[in-house]
Amino acid sequence: MWIMLSDCFYSIVAKDCGPNELLIRARRKGDIEKCFPAAKVIMNTSGDYLYRAIAPRDEVAAAIGAKIRDIDYPNFKDSVQDQALHDAYVAVWFEMAELQFQHHR
Repeated sequence: MWIMLSDCFYSIVAKDCGPNELLIRARRKGDIEKCFPAAKVIMNTSGDYLYRAIAPRDEVAAAIGAKIRDIDYPNFKDSVQDQALHDAYVAVWFEMAELQFQHHR
């Protein structure tokens, strides 16, 4: 699952972890700690995501749920202050808009 937050991006998967855990992956240093401050983050240069941490599924669900409860913006893209992250999200937005257009034809 891809999770796009106003200040960080994650790929969360059930890989290389126990059945009650999830692997949180990030592309930027410090992103995992923004939502999971107690996580033990490792750097893995052999994978496509440089930063990784394993956390219990319940903790991941609680942390992401808290972010959902805290939403206070009317437009997600406008809530992203980091320009590089904003630009990446706009690129994804554009691709998804194009997919919508192609699907709706």
